Amino acid sequence: MALSGVLLVAGPGHAGVLDASWTAPTTNTDGSPLTDLASYRVYYAAAATDPCPGPAFFQVASPTPSPGPGTTVSLRLTGLTTGTLYYVSVTAVDATGNESACSVAASAVAQATFTVKPTASVSFGSVSVGSFADRTFTVQSTRPGTISGTVSAVAPFGIVSGSPFTLSGAGATQTVTVRFTPTTVATATANVTFTAAGDSVSRLVTGIGINLSDTTPPSVTITSPQGASGYSTSSSPITLAGTASDNVGVTQVTWSNSRGGSGTATGTTNWTASGIALQLGSNVLTVTARDAAGNIGTAAMTATLTIAFTFTDDPLVAQSTLVQVAHFVELRAAIDSLRTALQLMPFGWTDAALAPSTGLKVVHVTELRTALNEAYQAVGRTAPTYTDPAVTAGLTVIKAVHLNELRAAVRGLP
Repeated sequence: MALSGVLLVAGPGHAGVLDASWTAPTTNTDGSPLTDLASYRVYYAAAATDPCPGPAFFQVASPTPSPGPGTTVSLRLTGLTTGTLYYVSVTAVDATGNESACSVAASAVAQATFTVKPTASVSFGSVSVGSFADRTFTVQSTRPGTISGTVSAVAPFGIVSGSPFTLSGAGATQTVTVRFTPTTVATATANVTFTAAGDSVSRLVTGIGINLSDTTPPSVTITSPQGASGYSTSSSPITLAGTASDNVGVTQVTWSNSRGGSGTATGTTNWTASGIALQLGSNVLTVTARDAAGNIGTAAMTATLTIAFTFTDDPLVAQSTLVQVAHFVELRAAIDSLRTALQLMPFGWTDAALAPSTGLKVVHVTELRTALNEAYQAVGRTAPTYTDPAVTAGLTVIKAVHLNELRAAVRGLP
């Protein structure tokens, strides 16, 4: 028996199919007429370019033991992996089990017979027990011809309309309506399965059964960081963690910062909120837990962001410590970092590059006070009081107390 080559046509994405066709043999290898053709074996493989002979094949009966010239035989290969390249080869088998040589292999990419939209999971939201909500899906044929199929789901989800369906021609569509009818106060998850032409496509559906008479708010607790009622840190962002509970169930935990920013925590009964950016000073962080009925419970904490500063010769000792340029450079850097944290511009310092050769001036003290006072004003704080409030060039001597007061005021923010 001699076979000609195989023609493959890919069904235009799910459980993939390929349409194979070939010309039936009419003679035996010795040239005598073929009179006892029994079946064909259609071998296929995804990795090997030569699938025949091999372990994977479809067996298809021959319509006649003596095919006429030019007879075409066709078979749809189903259950393949969509998007995968397959190689296919065919053999003929006679009534006594003799198998012909393999045909030349053909290749094509397996595709689907139909698609289902939406492609992502579908939520029915919160639905009162005893009521229902509907969602629709669209089944569309991707190839010529007619395909028929069914849609199935398990309680509390059911099919309202659109099943069974028949699609005639490429592009034909059918709308399928799925209904969620909760009988208990709980979250339900299931698959809606679309089956046609040997293919199955599933879509995950979820819904929450609620009791509208539920007026009990969730409770939420912040367990980390420790001492959350008054927490101070020099690091930002921070992470909060805690627990939440409800008589029915917590559906979501969110957070917000009085200084700006909000987000959704990961988890519900045990939750974590990370990446919470703090602003310099006090930040009131509020965590809110919600249930399916819309009840909310909150917990709050105050997180204070500080900046740690270290200074040379701390403290400066009157009539003992020599006031140096380094003391002024450190104060300028500290005040500028505070101003930046408060979204103020860096100060425009006289003698910006202070050096021992520059010489210290009264204006340097005045500018430190001015720059720091502006930072206090930005957070609504009263400016510090200073020894020698009005320092005067040529009259006021720069003293250790002037710098100690500035250092204390820097550390006093926020």
